[in-house]
Amino acid sequence: MLALMHQNTRPTKPKRAVVVGAGGMVGGSIVQELAKSGIPTLALTRKEVDLLGSSGSDQLKSALSVDDAIVFVSAVAPAKNAAQLMANLRMAEAALAAFAAASPAHLLYISSDAIYADDANPVTERSPVAPSTTHGMMHAARELMFRSEYRGPFAALRPTLIYGARDPHSGYGPNRFRRQAAKGEPITIFGEGEEKRDHVAVEDVARLAVRILLHRSTGALNAATGVATSFHDIAHIVAHQFEPPAQVISVPRPGPRPHLLHRFFDITECFRAFPDFHFEPLEQGLARVHGEVFG
Repeated sequence: MLALMHQNTRPTKPKRAVVVGAGGMVGGSIVQELAKSGIPTLALTRKEVDLLGSSGSDQLKSALSVDDAIVFVSAVAPAKNAAQLMANLRMAEAALAAFAAASPAHLLYISSDAIYADDANPVTERSPVAPSTTHGMMHAARELMFRSEYRGPFAALRPTLIYGARDPHSGYGPNRFRRQAAKGEPITIFGEGEEKRDHVAVEDVARLAVRILLHRSTGALNAATGVATSFHDIAHIVAHQFEPPAQVISVPRPGPRPHLLHRFFDITECFRAFPDFHFEPLEQGLARVHGEVFG
């Protein structure tokens, strides 16, 4: 899939943006950013449109207009097994049926960097799509479905590890570390916490999504800061946000050391697409999230 290309050379507001999956952390943040940009928005959650229900496609079709720009975020995530993988593909299939009937003007899919091969270092938008997880396979398959069957301009935004105050998960990383410390527990890292990953604030993902809509862009863009930080360093950043600082301890790994030890990004294409865009530095972002969570 080609890197991002703009159909609108100047930012132009769509008549309306429709966020499918607005109830989640990413979808909700995109809705907030659309409001800041003054773009009329229809926020659809599972209550309004259940894409796994028998009438999900019709529900979505009835909500859409021909001039709409769609942001598709809805997913059963993370997709950890075959059943969840197939549920996500059925959701995409239902959405495509609605798009075929309503012919919206633009489609942006919020994907994931999990679609890339583990040995793609540094990762770029042209890195091989060769997922090693069910979650990555789900996003790669949905990208292919949308790109193949949706007839309008299509873009995929591929975030790396996302953090934010509304993150409902406790996956290994900033969110789990913060919750451990808040309970008065030590922050636990596997081994020496030497794995390096890029983490991006959900607000930055939302800002990129809105820019893609404004430019009616096509192609793919990674949402990554270009700076990889070890889990050891992240744990200590979070620990020192508490008073007294939380303890950080090393625990044995639950299994072998991951074959994907580090992941680095070359974000040249992001700067080419949006030269004035600046990502929030991780330490600053984690401090902001701490303040939002604990006041």
